[in-house]
Amino acid sequence: MALDELKSAVPDYAKDLKLNLGSVIGNSELPPQQLWGTVLACAIASRSPRVLRELEPEAKANLKPEAYQAAKSAAAVMAMNNVFYRTRHLLSDPEYGTMRAGLRMNVIGNPGVEKVDFELWSLAVSAINGCGMCLDSHEQVLRKAGVDRDTIQEAFKIASVIQAVGATLDAEAVLSEAVAAE
Repeated sequence: MALDELKSAVPDYAKDLKLNLGSVIGNSELPPQQLWGTVLACAIASRSPRVLRELEPEAKANLKPEAYQAAKSAAAVMAMNNVFYRTRHLLSDPEYGTMRAGLRMNVIGNPGVEKVDFELWSLAVSAINGCGMCLDSHEQVLRKAGVDRDTIQEAFKIASVIQAVGATLDAEAVLSEAVAAE
């Protein structure tokens, strides 16, 4: 199982991450599609080649083709939206908030899966990318659809652990290269 390989790659100093990775994925109460779509979208958003290589095959095996594509679409569209809306929010000139975005984001309206699943994946990616405006927007849509706070928190717990594991493993790879070069 790739998850076990990923956990075994986490260094001892990050034992909490190893335990949390097993917990947030292995003991998740999310339905399989929500879980593995969240995992895949977050693995992509983490920008960690190792994390994506290890988690993608298991996500693909646990998702129907349309859900697999939709999770990748959530990561892609949120990579754009999180930068755009975070920037708009951070600029002190409120006029930007009244301007038309002019960016295509059709997949949000027709993701090919249940809207709740796509919104959950988008929220998780937004957590990784740090866009408060997007987080608020997706959380409100999910809450209006009847999704409870525990489910929403589970998605951003997965995001936080996957992001941390990716950052740690990428740092270790760089440090190993530096030692090898000496």
